[in-house]
Amino acid sequence: MNPFSWLGRKIIDWLIREDGPSGVPQCDFERLSFEIRPCDVLLVEGRARVSEVIKTITQSQWTHSALYLGRLHDIEDEGVREHVSWLYDGDPSDQLIIEPLLGKGTVISPLKKYAGEHVRICRPAGLSRTDAGRVLAFATKHLGHAYDVRQLLDLARFLFPYGVIPRRWRSSLFEHNIGQPTRTVCSTLIASAFSSVQFPILPVIHREKNGTIKLYKRNTRLYVPRDFDTSPYFDIIKYPLLGLNDLAVYRQLPWDTEGVVCNGENECFIPGEDGMIPVRVGEAAVDKEQAEADAPLAAVDTAKGSSATR
Repeated sequence: MNPFSWLGRKIIDWLIREDGPSGVPQCDFERLSFEIRPCDVLLVEGRARVSEVIKTITQSQWTHSALYLGRLHDIEDEGVREHVSWLYDGDPSDQLIIEPLLGKGTVISPLKKYAGEHVRICRPAGLSRTDAGRVLAFATKHLGHAYDVRQLLDLARFLFPYGVIPRRWRSSLFEHNIGQPTRTVCSTLIASAFSSVQFPILPVIHREKNGTIKLYKRNTRLYVPRDFDTSPYFDIIKYPLLGLNDLAVYRQLPWDTEGVVCNGENECFIPGEDGMIPVRVGEAAVDKEQAEADAPLAAVDTAKGSSATR
């Protein structure tokens, strides 16, 4: 084996080694799995050593991004479905994502691998169904491509404010080679997929002299996972483990507890085995209850009046 390849493999193995999970996860993964849709971007706060490097580079907690494909039967394009089925040998009912991984390249993984992790959904707002299929088709064409380690290093050099070597000198970030690239990183692949249908993430916006606005595509090699979080064109969807909106507030509404059913405001009844028992609700019921409460007092007053007359 080439000694440089052996050394590179050892370094990669060291970088992708993960620490143990820290405490209780912040995300309700069961609900997230139920709500996630094809073409959603899944952001992950990783626990590997390379994740700490990416956090330092990007100044963000989000260290990885993946594109949600759905289950096999959710993929409408027959060619894409067959391609994914051929490459994925797991349970056909698994929810699937596509992700470039250091040491593995661009692969298909089950969504459940991130159960227990801190994750978030970024949903492309207004993406058409047709374009969603094109985005997935673009991404699946890159399955098997290697992870671009050099791009990660060049991105670190580009984002750091200071450095001995000029940021653009011999950098892969600004190369525009003709042909299909054979290496990529997670955010670049996803950004390229959305760019292929002209869906904006963080475009360069220029105002012309006549006041019109023109959008220009940003270099997809410069995207990092946090950009999907900050993009105004993606909806941020969170499912916290202890969500304040998940307390079933509707159960605290002042519902009737006597089993009354109403056909209308003044037509209510209690259904029973012997038929329907009409009841009065609302102000009429209050008036009836007050009248029934006042009846004994009225009877006493009448009795007293009769005694006085005698």
